[in-house]
Amino acid sequence: MRSLPPCPDRPNCVCSQAPGGDARHAIEPLHFTGEPAAAWAALREVLDGMARVTIIEDTGSYLHAEARSLLFRFVDDVECTLDSEARVIHVRSASRQGYGDMGVNRRRV
Repeated sequence: MRSLPPCPDRPNCVCSQAPGGDARHAIEPLHFTGEPAAAWAALREVLDGMARVTIIEDTGSYLHAEARSLLFRFVDDVECTLDSEARVIHVRSASRQGYGDMGVNRRRV
C-alpha cells in the first residue's frame, strides 16, 4: 500500500494517515465492506460526480484528483490509497495555496 504525503504545518489539510496526536489533520479513512474493487469503483463514481473535480491519475489502488474552488479557482489535491487487508481507503485532501481552508478539505472527505 502506498503512503500518502504528510500534511504541511498548516490547517489546510486532512489525512487519514496523519500520525497519532495530530488532531488538526487527522480524519478517519473510508471503511468498506465487500470487494475492494467495488469500493474503489464507488469512490471513483463519487469523485466523478463532484463538481469541479478532475481525476488526474487512477492506478486501481492509488488515485489523485484535483478539486477547484468555485470563486477563485484554487486547486486542492485529493489523494486516496487502497488498503485491501484493512478494508479501508486512506484519504488526503489538501489546499495547494494559502494557510487555512475554512474546513473545506475536511468537509470534502
